[in-house]
Amino acid sequence: MRIILKNKETLLCEDFEFSCSIGKNGTTLRKFEGDKKTPKGIYSLGPLYYRKDRIHNPKTKLKKIEIKRFMGWCDDVNSKHYNKLIKKNKNIRFENLYRKQKNYDLLIPINYNTKKIKKKKGSAIFLHLTKNYNKTLGCIAISKNDMLILLKLINKKTKIEIL
Repeated sequence: MRIILKNKETLLCEDFEFSCSIGKNGTTLRKFEGDKKTPKGIYSLGPLYYRKDRIHNPKTKLKKIEIKRFMGWCDDVNSKHYNKLIKKNKNIRFENLYRKQKNYDLLIPINYNTKKIKKKKGSAIFLHLTKNYNKTLGCIAISKNDMLILLKLINKKTKIEIL
């Protein structure tokens, strides 16, 4: 199964069309840290990270990991943990996963730059939630209701194609 980013505002999966938002500066084949672009390509998906205190038990075939207060995603190009889940550390720059805002209540890492990680090539590229469809820093964002539908459709073999 494939999820396809049809254009800057539409995500397709089977017979469903979901409104979405992407990186403020569009898509690119030459992604680098901080460019606010969504990387083009075909990628596998990571597990579902979720806030159990806000969404009790999302239905999905993906592996589920509860987001805890100490969790962050390293976006520090000088760290050996670059583009990995970490325990928050004031000496390392990171994306906080446990937030007051609800955009990370459900998130799926897009496996971009995760196998042979290259520093400065981009990190923390997620499929996450949005209420207002504002442009992202490089992620793909959809509504909570659409994410709950999408979670029922996809599995660990699902790929996302970003055109």
